[in-house]
Amino acid sequence: MKAIMVMYDTLCRNFLGPYGNDWVKTPSFNRLAENSVTFERNYVCSLPCMPARRDLHNSRVNFLQRDWGPLEPFDDSMPEELKKHGIYTALVSDHYHYWEDGGCTYHSRYNSWICHRGQEGDFCRADRSMVKLTAEYKDRMKDPQTAGILRKAQDQANRSRQVTESDMPQARTFADGLAFLEENADTDNWFLQIETFDPHEPFFTQPDWQSLYPELAEYTGNKTDWPGYDPVRPQETQEDIAYVRRLYAALTSMCDFYLGKVLDCMDKHDLWKDTMLIVNTDHGFLLGEHDWWGKTVMPAYEEISHTPLFIYDPVSRCHGQRRSGLTCPLDLPVTLLDFFGVPVPDDMQGHSLLPLIRENKPVRDSVLFGFHASHVAVTDGQYTYFRAPLAGQSANCFDYTLMPTHMREFFSIEDLRKAEFADPLPNSKGCRVLKVPAKGCYINPVNFGTKLYDVEKDPRQTCPVDDAYLEARMTNLLVREMKKADAPLEQYIRLGLPQDREITSEDILSCRIEEEAADTPDCLGQVKWTKEARNIWRAWAQMMPPEALEAASGTMLQLRAGHAEKEVTADDIVAAVKVMLPPEQQQQILYFMMTVARAD
Repeated sequence: MKAIMVMYDTLCRNFLGPYGNDWVKTPSFNRLAENSVTFERNYVCSLPCMPARRDLHNSRVNFLQRDWGPLEPFDDSMPEELKKHGIYTALVSDHYHYWEDGGCTYHSRYNSWICHRGQEGDFCRADRSMVKLTAEYKDRMKDPQTAGILRKAQDQANRSRQVTESDMPQARTFADGLAFLEENADTDNWFLQIETFDPHEPFFTQPDWQSLYPELAEYTGNKTDWPGYDPVRPQETQEDIAYVRRLYAALTSMCDFYLGKVLDCMDKHDLWKDTMLIVNTDHGFLLGEHDWWGKTVMPAYEEISHTPLFIYDPVSRCHGQRRSGLTCPLDLPVTLLDFFGVPVPDDMQGHSLLPLIRENKPVRDSVLFGFHASHVAVTDGQYTYFRAPLAGQSANCFDYTLMPTHMREFFSIEDLRKAEFADPLPNSKGCRVLKVPAKGCYINPVNFGTKLYDVEKDPRQTCPVDDAYLEARMTNLLVREMKKADAPLEQYIRLGLPQDREITSEDILSCRIEEEAADTPDCLGQVKWTKEARNIWRAWAQMMPPEALEAASGTMLQLRAGHAEKEVTADDIVAAVKVMLPPEQQQQILYFMMTVARAD
């Protein structure tokens, strides 16, 4: 037996024909669906990129224990387990996070690996323009904005070398993956992972792919293919949003083309008779939905968390069928181990999907998912529940690790000085681990609050459900799944969750009242504040010195003279900013306020 995994980064299900899209050109995905099982309710677990890949190796809910980082020394690894049992494992990828500090232990778990450089801002080779730009910024290297400037400049340098289709990292990745298939089609006992960074932003493609969407050539606005992780700005029009979506569609069509080459190879060598095929992704992306771009800063809405998954199983040979049972990335490593007859390590938490594929037997009734130090979410397939931290508890979160690296750097010496050795984790094989205070999110998840959606009736999640009885049921489900995932104690504390009893609707209603009271500033007396105003003030309180905050309070009191009992709104704070700051300093502050004010 053998298996192929074709993995994408940021592949959105709502841009694929098998999931109902009728305008993005994805004939190969349509062909894939005809030859495999399409999963209707596949959700993410740990977010974003490298946390999702850790899930794929160790089959555990990792986002409750640490942020972005490498595989830990105590982690089980699906490809390594296969390797130990005589299954040859090969990785071919252009996903450049594998060779950064925060991803440095994944690719070496395979028997062999090939990495193609040049995606996004991958610092892959010296370039004259980069040498000159680095010298220009030599006195600003500690400025947080400098890293972003250099990375975007490196992206442009990388693009300058991608003149033709064959120069593109995805094309080179699939060429090597297909070469492996051609050479090993008649051999047995191997697992090949072909993994591309596409269609992750920036949405850069050759002109031929963009020509599939002629409206791109007609657009005359701001031609950016790299949206930030920001709210859609007031000046951005529907045409601006449609332009970026079409660029994403063009890149998705490119992905579709190379997927077709894998399907052609399977046809050519009749690999369908003995080869499992898995096509998956790590997460989705917001392309203007919910008035947001990107991911990570907002709740993991459906567009981010509800992802495509296709599996062909050569034993059952089920094809052209759909499965509505819940699935998540933790299930894929266990499925592969089961398929090859390799024992599943005790610490793995996923379920084999073979019963779901072969007999349509559900394997789970819920999925836990989220970003570290943010909301913790759970879905039962109909309802999705995002539990926000309590006011003042958001920062009560830690990284548990023996590999203290972030995405592109080590943990700081200051952070390591704050670290302590914690008792062994349930999955750390008896090893004590570092317990390091976690870095907070760019936007405090408290800002968005706790949310409950019926995704069957409201798949776009535009109308939160206000039902204390239903919320209590979903909260108890959340606690159950957190216990199964070995969540650290502080995760329950930061979310305001008891571990020793059932949560009732009365608990939910009491918590809402207490949270609003705890979150309401008292600097203007006993007066109500809108959620947006509370969000802005909370962000200010974390950033501004006490004297500046006191001055802002005084200005607002003066401006509100005569209507002091009126509810405080974001407009009141905007008015204070315009009084306190000169015009040239207002734009950046007002944009920041617009961002942190968001409650959805």
